[in-house]
Amino acid sequence: MRRLFVAVPVLAAAALVGAPAAAETGQWIVRARAILVAPNEKTGPVQPTFPTGHSSVDNAVTPELDFTYMATKYFGAELILATTKHHVTGEGALAGVGRLAGTWVLPPTLTAQYHFLPDGTVRPYVGAGINYTIFYKTKSTSALDSAIGKTKVGLSDSVGWAGQMGVDIDVTKKMFVNLDAKYIRIRTHATLTTGALVNRERVHLDPLVLGIGIGTRF
Repeated sequence: MRRLFVAVPVLAAAALVGAPAAAETGQWIVRARAILVAPNEKTGPVQPTFPTGHSSVDNAVTPELDFTYMATKYFGAELILATTKHHVTGEGALAGVGRLAGTWVLPPTLTAQYHFLPDGTVRPYVGAGINYTIFYKTKSTSALDSAIGKTKVGLSDSVGWAGQMGVDIDVTKKMFVNLDAKYIRIRTHATLTTGALVNRERVHLDPLVLGIGIGTRF
């Protein structure tokens, strides 16, 4: 992945055609990306039944769409729209169970951005903002149900900050290649309800979101 993020700007710069479009106040930027969502999870014990058990969350790749409004030539606001499906796997005392659950994640993120070279062919930017993450369609696996009984799994919503850095590289006057990296703070609590027994686990996801795509300004 690191090699990809180094190679693409070089290739795109070599393919530049024409002069860059001038940045304007009130301009909209639309990008379509493929993103890798890689959790940097830190999970606590599953209490009270499995004090030496915890969980891990896998990576996911998905398409993403984002919209940026430029309030001035240098300052903009970006909203990203994407959803990913992740699998939760048992670790420690729960390793023998395998997959515990699956969940869909909807993490709309709004960042305020500063664009360093708004009229340039290569336009780096940084951003910071807020994220609200919704977990939905969360379900236990048959493996978990067989191990401890029919279980309802829930994950609480999360509010946290987000940091961002990226670059747009012109290919034509209207189209550009985009590289983007975000770090999003996502903290949730898992609840596993098996009959009258309720187990809980603290989950810090804090994913790194790496994206590559194309975009246009209008």
